[in-house]
Amino acid sequence: DVLADSKYVFQTQAGTPFIFTGTGTGGWESALTNTLSPGDKVVTFRYGQFSHLWIDMMQRMGLDVTVIDRPWGEGADESILQDILSKDKDKKIKAVAVVHNETTTGVTSDVKGVRAAMDAANHPALLLVDGVSSIGALEFKFDDWRVDVAVTGSQKALSLPTGLALVCASDKALDHMKTAKLPRCYYDFMDQLKTNPAGSTPYTPSLSMLYGLKESISMLKQEGMDNVVARHHRLAEGTRKAVEGWGLELLCAHPRWRSDSLTVIKVPQGIDSNKIVKHAYSRYNLSIGIGLSQVNGKVYRIGHLGNMDELMMCSAISGAEMAMIDAGMKIQPGSGIGKAIEYWQQTAKVIPTREAV
Repeated sequence: DVLADSKYVFQTQAGTPFIFTGTGTGGWESALTNTLSPGDKVVTFRYGQFSHLWIDMMQRMGLDVTVIDRPWGEGADESILQDILSKDKDKKIKAVAVVHNETTTGVTSDVKGVRAAMDAANHPALLLVDGVSSIGALEFKFDDWRVDVAVTGSQKALSLPTGLALVCASDKALDHMKTAKLPRCYYDFMDQLKTNPAGSTPYTPSLSMLYGLKESISMLKQEGMDNVVARHHRLAEGTRKAVEGWGLELLCAHPRWRSDSLTVIKVPQGIDSNKIVKHAYSRYNLSIGIGLSQVNGKVYRIGHLGNMDELMMCSAISGAEMAMIDAGMKIQPGSGIGKAIEYWQQTAKVIPTREAV
């Protein structure tokens, strides 16, 4: 049962999972519309394009949004959140929303720390989390961190095409659903709750994607989530070693927020990072990410999440190195990829099941 299996991705026993044919953006909408009413107060952070877009959705839905703006390259500041919640004596704030891994900037916020701040303020607000580019790759503990709604998508750590929104809701969130007044139809949890127990869905499902999801979750279970998290950290560390070898800087300067899903690299002034991305694709058949919104032209992004290993990352880093040289950067060939190879070779272990080879 792929729906029951999806609980493994969220690391939950108590949560109720939902699978929608759609995208992470649809998952965002489901998190809001099933728990909140027009005019409800929400506190959230903006530190990249995707947190900005979720805020835009909240505002267009008629929610009263308090936005904590942070520099792009930083994450959720728990002390600011705790202060805001502590001052809310009448408990008018209904939800705290956090983008766990901001794909624009390569920043991973501390959801466990956010929960601790909410507890320290003794505040009953719901905790809503966008885990589109974190869940299934980074540590995520739905039950332990008492997340109320978490959202992810098929196209990131699950290594599938875009097309599924996976959502998990706590009992507290489902209780809020009973009084939530925001309009909802396609993303209504209740329609799923009525049909899912019989092995059905309220609307036409994407069967091919569900078969793919079943296999993806099976692969995660076979590897073990702790090993999955460790693998992503190791790939990220090797990529960061490459950046050091190139003499470049990460957009995320503080180690506590560095993402193990992707690395966002700053380019020197006078270099257009879009040219690096263009050269990588047109010359070396390599897709790396452009800088988005206010960091467009200033950074590029290397992803290392999903079904990835060292050899795949060696290709990406080598291609990025050549593309930077093509774009006019003074990069010594081998300076980055050499550091990555050195790190991965020194930290390599025998692949499980191949000990006898």
